[in-house]
Amino acid sequence: MELSDIVDARYGGKALGLAELAAAGFAVPAAFVIADADAAGLPDGLEARHARLADSARTVAVRSSAAGEDGAENSFAGQYASVLGVAGYDGLLAAIGHCVASASSERATAYRSAAGVSGAMHLVVQEMVDARAAGVVFTADPASGRRDLCVVDAVPGLGESLVDGSASSDHYEVDRAGRIVDRQTAQSPALTDAEVAAVVAGARAAEARWGRPLDLEWAIDRTGEIRWLQARPITALPGDLNAMDSLVAGEDHVYTRCNIGEMMPGAFCPLTASVSGQAIEYAMQLVQIAGGVQDAYREDRWLQLGYFSGHLFLNMTEGTALSSGILGNSLEQYSLSIAGRVVPELVPKPPKPFARRLVNTVRLTAFALSAGRAIRRLDRDLARFATPSAGSPAGLLAELDAAIELYNEATLTHVRSSARSAVAANMLEQTMVREAVKAGGSQDDGRSRASALLAGATEVESAVMLAQLDDVVGRLAADPSEASAFLTADPAEAVTRLAGDGGPIGRTFQEFLARHGHRGYRELCVRDPSWGDDPDGLGTIMQAMLRARRDTGDAVRPAREPVREGVPGAVRVMAGLARAGARGREATKSRMVLVAHRLGRGYRLLGEQLAAAGRLPDADLVFFLDRSELPALVGDGDLGDLVEQAESRRAALAFQARLEFPDVCVGRPVPARPQAPEASADGVITGRPACGGVAEGVVRVATTIAQARDLRPGEILVAPVTDVGWTPYFTLIAALVTDVGSSVSHGAVVAREYGLPCVVNTQGATLMLRTGDRVRVDGDRGTVTLLAPVP
Repeated sequence: MELSDIVDARYGGKALGLAELAAAGFAVPAAFVIADADAAGLPDGLEARHARLADSARTVAVRSSAAGEDGAENSFAGQYASVLGVAGYDGLLAAIGHCVASASSERATAYRSAAGVSGAMHLVVQEMVDARAAGVVFTADPASGRRDLCVVDAVPGLGESLVDGSASSDHYEVDRAGRIVDRQTAQSPALTDAEVAAVVAGARAAEARWGRPLDLEWAIDRTGEIRWLQARPITALPGDLNAMDSLVAGEDHVYTRCNIGEMMPGAFCPLTASVSGQAIEYAMQLVQIAGGVQDAYREDRWLQLGYFSGHLFLNMTEGTALSSGILGNSLEQYSLSIAGRVVPELVPKPPKPFARRLVNTVRLTAFALSAGRAIRRLDRDLARFATPSAGSPAGLLAELDAAIELYNEATLTHVRSSARSAVAANMLEQTMVREAVKAGGSQDDGRSRASALLAGATEVESAVMLAQLDDVVGRLAADPSEASAFLTADPAEAVTRLAGDGGPIGRTFQEFLARHGHRGYRELCVRDPSWGDDPDGLGTIMQAMLRARRDTGDAVRPAREPVREGVPGAVRVMAGLARAGARGREATKSRMVLVAHRLGRGYRLLGEQLAAAGRLPDADLVFFLDRSELPALVGDGDLGDLVEQAESRRAALAFQARLEFPDVCVGRPVPARPQAPEASADGVITGRPACGGVAEGVVRVATTIAQARDLRPGEILVAPVTDVGWTPYFTLIAALVTDVGSSVSHGAVVAREYGLPCVVNTQGATLMLRTGDRVRVDGDRGTVTLLAPVP
């Protein structure tokens, strides 16, 4: 059978791939197909057909093309035999027999059974290419799932050494602009950069024709021509990581994970993006409106944020509108407050006339300072708000949609409160920096002084939460039998049993859950459980705290008193306002999270109802739909491919979670391999001082909350960023170091209240340090000094 006769996959994916490549005009070596190959009964005319091929090919390759092989679901890689360099008709017969026999091997039979595939063995007989170099090219990275990368692996000579693993290949990763963004090659590479580009261009052309990512084999012959040997879909590839991306507000707009990454770390499901992400978008747009730099709310556009590859980004370009529209806030100050550095890629918007800026400043200041009334109104609304729980999907979705308005208002109230906090903190820092420089000191001296003045805020929600949890742990530690029972039980069982205990310790724990059970790690994610819904996670944290208390006897450090001695009256007032702002900011964050928590429970109930009605295969899948898609699930209409799309998005989330981004991107954010910044010659990493004091200790690098579970008392936690979910671990550590953050970020606020030396915004300490390194953290100077690297 000729390649031109093959129009579907009945003769295997290999035969179909070659046929489609040839039909599209790709340079495919001459070939024919033996259908239903059987060494005992070969087709008529085989010898003559081989002779015609042998006229142009000194040798041929005989390769399996069994039913189900090289398809979208299964590759069968290595399960069936291929024979290369076959010479003469007798050699062809022997190769056919070998390939057919391989289909009956124990290995291939087990693979077919596991894959649920059965069918005939077909063979491709193909001209052997006299290859100078050969290899494979993937039009999406199978390791990361990224569709924007082509991955090329190449070896000198035939590609068989690459397939069977007997040779190390040159490796290239090429972006959509044709740039080689990563290469790992031998001293004498098999390909030139021009040849890499040509292979990628051919593969992208094939991908465009097929409409899906492909895995292609190729060879470059002695004349320099690329010959295409195979094309098949990439198996086990997750859903498109960019399938739910928002529109880019502008190709020259600057996006960053800084700042927003503190509030919403990691990758999030589409429902979280369209609920929590849109709530933040709403709040930030209304701040722009209050500041007179935006006319009306744009519900149809992501302007202040962007959702790319499952991550939320802050649009700094849109944010600069306030800098140009109000007084006393320059682009440089804005950059420093968001990214911790001046961002040269950020172009300022044209400044408004002075009179307009003055009016806008008065409006925005009044909007921020009047947050108290909004908080009181929010509290009244929250008192009437219960978790949506209607008994039918339609009724429940209506309740959830109504609650979105409350969530938007809670988020706006938090943003207003945060603005009030940030204004006071920034004024204090600028004053202290100015005074320090005037006295001959450094800017960091001023920042350190400002951090010291920010300490001592009473009733900060996160600090109260930690103190209450530590009180529970302390009561357990004081009773050896209770402590032993709690530590030896499964974490979830230990927490569940304690929550149901009517004794004094149980009642204290119940009080903690009643006030703080809605908090947790990534607490604005409507899919992730809160502490109250995750007894295993909370139990693991409490057991770590209890072991530390039992081993060291230490309780949580008492809250620090405000610095008053030698502080001028005006500065004291400014510091008091900043501390009050931090207290208000933490309180409104808790209220905002409470609404998110109840919404999350409501959406999970909706998923359970839809699964019970047969509209979803499982309840969790509801979180992989956009809010706008949910009405289609309620009722009995045709769902089309909505469920399949949701399952594809769920498969993509784990890959999205592994992506890293530069701190600043222009246009659509593109993932990048994180590069550790250079430490100084004396091993000093510089960040921003957030809480004074000096601590020496062993580093524990934890890039996820799961890794933080390995913390030991007295270690120094080095993390990308911390949120409330990390707070209980502050009872164990000697100091805190983060990649990003500011003097008013969550980790800095709690560290100050308990006197933990803290350095934030190191821009990469998690990459420069390793678990086991010994360091000195100087929270006054904002430095981390490597004393002894781990052996």
